[in-house]
Amino acid sequence: MAPLTRYTRSGEASIAYQVVGEEGLDLLFMTGWIAQIEHLWEAPANRRFLERLASFGRLILFDSRGTGLSDRVLDAYTVEQEAQDAIAVLDAAGSERAAVFTYAHGGLVGAYLAAEHPERVGALVMYASMARTAWAPDYGWAMRSEERGELLERTIAMWGQANTEAMAAWAPSMVEDASLVAWFARLQRLAASPNEARVILDAMVDLDVREVLPRIRVPTLVMHRPEELVWDVRHSRYLAEHIPGSRYVELQGSDSFPFVGDSDTIIEEVEEFLTGVRGGGEMVRALLTVMFTDIVNATASAAELGDRRWRDLLARHDEDVREELARFGGREVKTVGDGFVATFDGPPSHALRCALAITEAARAIGIEVRVGMHTGECELIGEDVGGMAVHIAARVSTLAGPGEVLVSGTVFGTVVGGPFSFTDRGFHELKGVPGRWPLFSLGR
Repeated sequence: MAPLTRYTRSGEASIAYQVVGEEGLDLLFMTGWIAQIEHLWEAPANRRFLERLASFGRLILFDSRGTGLSDRVLDAYTVEQEAQDAIAVLDAAGSERAAVFTYAHGGLVGAYLAAEHPERVGALVMYASMARTAWAPDYGWAMRSEERGELLERTIAMWGQANTEAMAAWAPSMVEDASLVAWFARLQRLAASPNEARVILDAMVDLDVREVLPRIRVPTLVMHRPEELVWDVRHSRYLAEHIPGSRYVELQGSDSFPFVGDSDTIIEEVEEFLTGVRGGGEMVRALLTVMFTDIVNATASAAELGDRRWRDLLARHDEDVREELARFGGREVKTVGDGFVATFDGPPSHALRCALAITEAARAIGIEVRVGMHTGECELIGEDVGGMAVHIAARVSTLAGPGEVLVSGTVFGTVVGGPFSFTDRGFHELKGVPGRWPLFSLGR
């Protein structure tokens, strides 16, 4: 489940942003303009990449003005306006000073921020980034106007469609992964309409921040995969040559997306540069049973009961859930909307008993909850948990009916032969999860 999205004002525009984590250094990730911050978390590989970034600091994301969940009105794209929006997001997140991590066009804004607002930028990390978007006599590897025009027309013609040709450029190692191709197509649709994309791409034809590079005085790390097909490595080599004291690292692989291929190396380089410690490529992991709960028809119930009675009922429900978690040895990870995320150590028997108790307690006060559950290896991120096991549990929960405890085949296989009864619910596709998964409904 994606982190909570909030809004802040920058001038007359509303800017959507997210903050992941509660302590450590602040890291503002500027992902490039083709983004919608909630959908970024829907690709398991990208979710893992973002969770790794959040493991050593507070990760801050936002949608650029004119795209995604931010105001979709864009008169003209400028680096200066994007930098002002970034400052507004940092203010809203309570960040006095942040490291800035950039990808693609985000590099233009990151360089400008570091040069013009050094009091707000503690360090700069640039992966596959650039200082200029168009060809110039002294910048001969960027696209000429006619090349850009041809690319623009091809891009708009296929905008929002499953496009294996585009994926062959962005992530050639994953071109056969239909789920990633579909994810990127939806990302385009959520980021902008074809006409909005055309306006933005036209506005980005001739952006140039080269003159600010010599004024950057914050520690800077520049990284690139020379074999990648989207951004010429000479963009990054230029940045490294013109930013005083910068460190330059070339990486293996032909994928442009930072979360595809050997993404662990990128994370390790960033972590070591910012913290002085290299995490070793693996997060702390534990085998846990993950449980998601959610109140059914919460909005309709709130409207029927009125705000005061609904708040009282919610407080009673939350108290009941916490009481059952304590009784069965569960750990509350966090609340999400009207539901809970909890984990259980050891075999899932206690989690199953807890889930039945929660559904019965909810029914006793006149509401219904759905519960989803999966057992698997989780990544431990401070007090939070992440990884594919959490993603699967969340997806299972969305398929559960009112009053139902729905579990993955992993949970079923772990306790089969025990005192529990199950109904086979067949195989299901779980959004963002490869393959088809057997699901089972727990009997009362």
